[in-house]
Amino acid sequence: MSSPPRASGYFRTGYAQDFALVETRLRRVSLAAFVLLLVGYPLIASPFGLDLASQVFLNAIGALALMLLTGYAGQISLGHAGLLAAGAYTTGIMFRELNAPFWLTLPASALAGALLGVVFGLPSLRLRGLYLAVSTLALHFVVAYLGSEYETRRGFSTGVTIDPPSLFGRELTDGRLWYLVLLAFAAATLLICVNLMRSRTGRAWNALRSRETVAEALGIPIASYKLIAFVISSAMTSVAGCLFAYYRGFVSIEAFSLFLTIQYFAMVIIGGMGSLLGALLGSVFVTLFPYLIEGALRALPGMERYASDLAAVNQAAFGVVMILFLLFEPLGLVGIWRRIQNYFLLWPFRYRPVGGGGR
Repeated sequence: MSSPPRASGYFRTGYAQDFALVETRLRRVSLAAFVLLLVGYPLIASPFGLDLASQVFLNAIGALALMLLTGYAGQISLGHAGLLAAGAYTTGIMFRELNAPFWLTLPASALAGALLGVVFGLPSLRLRGLYLAVSTLALHFVVAYLGSEYETRRGFSTGVTIDPPSLFGRELTDGRLWYLVLLAFAAATLLICVNLMRSRTGRAWNALRSRETVAEALGIPIASYKLIAFVISSAMTSVAGCLFAYYRGFVSIEAFSLFLTIQYFAMVIIGGMGSLLGALLGSVFVTLFPYLIEGALRALPGMERYASDLAAVNQAAFGVVMILFLLFEPLGLVGIWRRIQNYFLLWPFRYRPVGGGGR
């Protein structure tokens, strides 16, 4: 969905402004301050805080990829966890069998994801909605079966272990270095997504999501753009799987359950469907939510005896939050952010509906 008009009255006056990544001076200053905050965060953060931030960056890459496919191109896929597993297992197998370095496993993971995107994106040319979702669900089970078979046949009962990668002659073992590397990958993914949405491909995806029949009547080759959406999204997701494998130091099929796919869908729904900012906000919320619930429960008296039930409580609370957002805030966190933003842009004046409303 396209962004609403700016409440501040800022209007574009030339075509060049349509292609500007950062439109106003206030946005440029705010972006510079935010970048400085992100870069300086490792200097004050604890190891636990660095790990949380690194998890957010990893999830942001996968959430942005899913937002391109579902939020913009309108194609539903339940194979997101399978694509993450494909990237992770490609990395693990190449490392264990070929001792391949990071600079080979990363593009190989992206290529594996792109190939899976072609294979499992082909049903999107004929199927829609629930039927398409069920067909992509096969991707998860195929990758899970192959990964499990590899672990069994090679005797990796606890998963495939992977040594830390080396970048520019330095081994990535420090949490601060990992933070900066994952921040760079998340920022690069966001930049790619922003530019894709400003291109002809992004405009075609928006047309597909709105109405396929009208898009086809306008001469848009819908089959090609559907397949492109699956390929690009799958490649990005597999890259996230590769980074996950190196960051955790091992690959195990238990880490890529169907619940992981649900979590990524929650990121785009809670964050705000059809918004890259929503994907980022959703990844932050979903990553931090279990820790917030756990901290709140542990603060209650007498909760130590129920420590074994924390996982069940987390999942139940997670489901309740998703339902609440779907019912009461369909625009997600990005909708809340825009209302707050517009409030301060309009202050001290009150917003009056177009049709005339109460004073």
